[in-house]
Amino acid sequence: QVQLVESGGGLVQAGGSLRLSCAASGRAFSDYAMGWFRQAPGKEREFVTAISRSGVTTYYTDSVKGRFTISRDNARNTVALQMNSLKPEDTAVYYCAARRLIYTTRSNDYDYWGQGTQVTVSS
Repeated sequence: QVQLVESGGGLVQAGGSLRLSCAASGRAFSDYAMGWFRQAPGKEREFVTAISRSGVTTYYTDSVKGRFTISRDNARNTVALQMNSLKPEDTAVYYCAARRLIYTTRSNDYDYWGQGTQVTVSS
């Protein structure tokens, strides 16, 4: 079992920044690739970014490339999402998720999920 707890969400003006954190506990954190997903009201959950177990490899959906950065600290069992140049369309509940070994972009492939943190970007 892996327990995930997100933090760092909030309300920010367009163009601003937020940093989300996800703290993991339970099984060996470094065994899991990590992903961030988001879900806006009335929409399906969508992939945002993912990072490999070592942290060497990352992948971003096109809409956040150049604005968001994912990172992880395996010594502290944390993964972070730095979000810059935020836009109103980034408004959503953001979830971190863990998948054993290799990341994918499909939410159904992930084994463990946090409870989510709300990000609201005002125009």
